[in-house]
Amino acid sequence: MKQDLSTLTALNPLDGRYRNKTAKLSPYLSEYALIKYRLEIEIRYLIALSENKILRKLTTKEKNLLYSLFLKFSVNDAFEIKKIEEETRHDAKAIEEYLRLKLLKTSLKDTVEMLHFGLTSEDISNIAYRLMIRDALDKVIYPTLKSLAQELFQMSKKYKSVVILGRTHGQSAVPTTFGKELAVFAQRVNKQIIELKKQTLTGKLNGAVGNFNALYFTYPDLDWLKFSKKFVSSFNLYPNLLTTQINPFEDIISIFQNLHRINGVILDFDTDIWRYISDGWIKLSVKTKEVGSSTMPQKVNPIDFENSEGNLTLANGLFETINQKLYVSRLQRDLSNSTVIRNSGTVLGYSLLGYESALTGISRIDLNMERINEELEKDWSILSEALQTYLRKEGFKDSYNFISYQTKGKSFSKNSWQNLILNLPIDKKHKDYLLRLTPKSYTGLAETLVGQLKA
Repeated sequence: MKQDLSTLTALNPLDGRYRNKTAKLSPYLSEYALIKYRLEIEIRYLIALSENKILRKLTTKEKNLLYSLFLKFSVNDAFEIKKIEEETRHDAKAIEEYLRLKLLKTSLKDTVEMLHFGLTSEDISNIAYRLMIRDALDKVIYPTLKSLAQELFQMSKKYKSVVILGRTHGQSAVPTTFGKELAVFAQRVNKQIIELKKQTLTGKLNGAVGNFNALYFTYPDLDWLKFSKKFVSSFNLYPNLLTTQINPFEDIISIFQNLHRINGVILDFDTDIWRYISDGWIKLSVKTKEVGSSTMPQKVNPIDFENSEGNLTLANGLFETINQKLYVSRLQRDLSNSTVIRNSGTVLGYSLLGYESALTGISRIDLNMERINEELEKDWSILSEALQTYLRKEGFKDSYNFISYQTKGKSFSKNSWQNLILNLPIDKKHKDYLLRLTPKSYTGLAETLVGQLKA
């Protein structure tokens, strides 16, 4: 039984279950968006031909008419093109045919033979996809990532003095502060955002195999290199003159690799926060009507961080697959990369879900100071590093092995730890100094390090 498409019948959860969260990407990465971007490029190319005297001069009214075709382009217009595509079985040619039909009804009917003149579809598509990705980043991904980085920054400042037990290899280690650990994630994310914003996208317009064959053959007196550079630059893209039919994808791959790294950092954050919640160090705010379990009424689960983890894992798997494929195009061109690049919306959609879920989870965080302090004070042997290092400084022979023998595999209360110090064969002034040390005071420069973080 055929069903109409809706959020309940969509195969992909991005357009189904999560549509309300991913819809903001649709104006930039949907099939409708691809058609609209391609349409704009075709129209601007026609105008550029006129400006270079290959086509007659266009009146202001005619130019405005052309601009209106993409500025007022609607979903219904896109459906018209899709209907044409059913016959052409070529998506780019369908756009050309759509424009032809539109212009035949106007004073521009004498220009229709110059639509898509001397081009291959990839001349249009390579620019379109880069504009789509750039706009999606600028309008949706960057603002969301900026919000996430800012939240991490603010939380690191808020909790810079909250001492927690450090863990290495999953075991108790020396203390740190919750704020300093968050500052590490804030800096990692922010560094990658800065790198992402430095990425440059390219564009090409040079014909079927990249040599301007048809263009140069028909108009040998025109400087096609200059034309191509100017046209591509008009979209704020860097002109790439040396290509096959394909504009090599290294620029897009670099962006996707950057996002892959960002996703990896946030995945690391998600799993750490999940562990802190599991250990009871973090409490999640309770929402009365929210259900944590269908059978255990008391549950308040870290579902936002789990959702973020799952979606970012999917995104990174897709990034790896997409990047691997985009590097390769057989000889001058094959269609497999076209199929893959269409999934830009999918991979950015899963990434966006991951960022937003992490943001939602962060908004529900509260620290359980009683549990944090309990864990911190439970075993004072975490100060063994401080003790053996201080004894080294004072010339105590083989201090590491001596303290290791006294502490390894053992648990120390405050009293038993202090008794260990009192029984050391060292001067009283050294004992007094060591006795002042506590798990809460042994955090090194953690607070100072948080102060080094720049928003």
